[in-house]
Amino acid sequence: MALTSLEQELIQELAAREGEIVGLASDLIRFDTTSRMVGDPPREEAALQRHLAGRLAAAGFEVDLFEPDAPSLQGKTHVPPGLDFVGRPQLAARLVGGGGGRSLLLNGHIDVVPADASEGWTTAPRDPVVRNGFLYGRGACDMKGGIAAMVVAAEVLARCGALAGDLIVATNTDEESTGAGGTALVERGVRADGAIVTEPTGLDVWISCRGSTYATVTVPGRAGHAEIAHPHWRQGGAVNAIEKAQVAIDALRGISARWAADATLRHPRLSSPAAIATEMSAGDWAVTIPGEARLTVGVMFLPQQADADGGAFGVQREVSDTIATACAGDDWLAEHPVVVDWWPNALMPLEIDAGHPVVTDTYGAVADVGGAPRLTGLDSWYDGATFTLLAGTPAVGLGPSGLGRDGAAVAHAVDEHVPVADLVRCAQAIAVTALRFCGTVTEGG
Repeated sequence: MALTSLEQELIQELAAREGEIVGLASDLIRFDTTSRMVGDPPREEAALQRHLAGRLAAAGFEVDLFEPDAPSLQGKTHVPPGLDFVGRPQLAARLVGGGGGRSLLLNGHIDVVPADASEGWTTAPRDPVVRNGFLYGRGACDMKGGIAAMVVAAEVLARCGALAGDLIVATNTDEESTGAGGTALVERGVRADGAIVTEPTGLDVWISCRGSTYATVTVPGRAGHAEIAHPHWRQGGAVNAIEKAQVAIDALRGISARWAADATLRHPRLSSPAAIATEMSAGDWAVTIPGEARLTVGVMFLPQQADADGGAFGVQREVSDTIATACAGDDWLAEHPVVVDWWPNALMPLEIDAGHPVVTDTYGAVADVGGAPRLTGLDSWYDGATFTLLAGTPAVGLGPSGLGRDGAAVAHAVDEHVPVADLVRCAQAIAVTALRFCGTVTEGG
């Protein structure tokens, strides 16, 4: 659609603020917000969140910077046992609109995957640098660049004072490791009529994602000396748990192949579901046949495979039953069955109606600022599913390049980088989407 004079004004202003967007993204990269496991001490999450809170408060947002109450979140979706939030606050800031319009949430996660300069980085991972039109540094695309774009866009929208509906900016911890940060925001009451999560989509609009669930599969064997001959196990001989683990691995391959061949499990934007072994540990001495092997199994599943509440119980049961059936055909494993322990808090898949206003407005805004959007999805999981399924806030993904559109994925990689031009265009598309989705006071909402 044709750009209004106000939209054109904001597009031009954001183009002029390219240096500010890059500067904010660089500031965020310098904070150490490496993702954590349960029990890890806080890093610089609080300092980063205070930095953003100060900017948004200065722009006129009502700021809620809070440290979640860990005991009250135990047992909630995506919150693993024992997780605390000491030193890891969440941020929700609201710009109250003029009234009569829809509310829009802008969201991003501040945690980044680990990075080590010894892995071959051209510059230190937290030493941001711009080279040949690209900003380099850990989190440049996933997703501190997207956060910078949405925050500067929000500041420009606040300055113009035209929004009829409320604009909420929320940043959270714990997306890369658990998903607990998004749940903490939802439990705090963060909701809107629609949301944009600024993951590195390549300026595509994500409306789908696969869910994921993980298990530990323990395969029994019988230890014995590796350098001597052994009788059959029924006569007391050793049983190699690594070799027996192959039965479970073959079963996983069979599940993936069956799902790939199932016409009902096709999706227009997502890859086929899959079950794969991702880790294995076994043995404790080079000359000893291992008496136990442990596999980590990852299962990626489609929206149509999810339970009614978005969960993974049905998928988990199918995988467990398939492994059990395969192992029943092995004489040792039939009498010494494997144990499948599913990890808590499976990550939910996402599907949004392509006709929802947050989808059509975002798609149209990207096109109108010069992008070439597509309606696509993410084969992994992201916080958009949390807001959509737990808060009733339909959330699309929209952000700069980084996860492989027409090229190699640089998110999570050595020398992670993002095109500066993408950051500006992302900010422009967000501003235009907000004006259209929330309405403007000059339009009467």
